[in-house]
Amino acid sequence: MRPVLHTDLRDAARALMAVPARLRPDQCRRMLKEATWADRYARQTGRPHPLWGNGTLSDAARKRVLADEPTLDDSGYCDCLALVLLGLRDRLGRVRDGL
Repeated sequence: MRPVLHTDLRDAARALMAVPARLRPDQCRRMLKEATWADRYARQTGRPHPLWGNGTLSDAARKRVLADEPTLDDSGYCDCLALVLLGLRDRLGRVRDGL
């Protein structure tokens, strides 16, 4: 996956807000995987992946319905941002450990 910027966090959280809360953890893991797969594809072919984009988390998120962006005093939005950050932390741990 390409380096993660604030835009990636925002778009991923908005994609999570658009699905029921019980589906969000799986959706988050899926977006992280899709961004990783799309990055590999783009590096090998020189083109964005037709379904998952250019390898950014934002592109993987934007292939989904995005909720309107709320302000940071919205607890649901904060929960979604936290879920994305935890997913990134877990992913970085697996990469660091060679998994």
